[in-house]
Amino acid sequence: MNAAAGGDTLRALSRAVCCAVALVTSAPAAAEVPAPQTLHAAQTPQPAPDFELVDLDGALHRLSDYRGKVVVLNFWATWCPPCRYEMPSMQRGWDRVKDEDIVFLGVNVGEDTDTVFTFLADYPVEFPLLFDEKAAVIEAYPVTGLPTTYIIDPAGRITHRAVGSREWDDAGLLAELRALRRAP
Repeated sequence: MNAAAGGDTLRALSRAVCCAVALVTSAPAAAEVPAPQTLHAAQTPQPAPDFELVDLDGALHRLSDYRGKVVVLNFWATWCPPCRYEMPSMQRGWDRVKDEDIVFLGVNVGEDTDTVFTFLADYPVEFPLLFDEKAAVIEAYPVTGLPTTYIIDPAGRITHRAVGSREWDDAGLLAELRALRRAP
């Protein structure tokens, strides 16, 4: 075997190992007990930075337009395995609360509409997906990794944060969101 063929084989093997590791580490084990679904409360609720972003249809969304509602503001990307993992549960959660003054907004970071449109073939969602192609909005929020989700109360204050994926249709998480509708 010549050196070029050996290098190609090594690269292919390396890619296969990386893919296998990614699949094993991003998928929950069958016997694994689900972790409690928690939100981390802010010590002192702070005003959520306002923004304007467009959705897949080009419609403009301002965070301030949702004042009076609880907002689940999720920063995500199509290349992020935990983001892909949680997206179906976000849709199920949205289905359960969309008529209760609770809004889910997915903010895609750094990708274009074609990339997200292709993603939606495998992960269909109906809640608004917004585009932060230049990463201007994510810079206004202290995001340390994807996915990161902020919960914003009806007064427009960040009250909770979740770093990493969650099961957004979990009864306990939905109860926390519903409780925020009545918060002062």
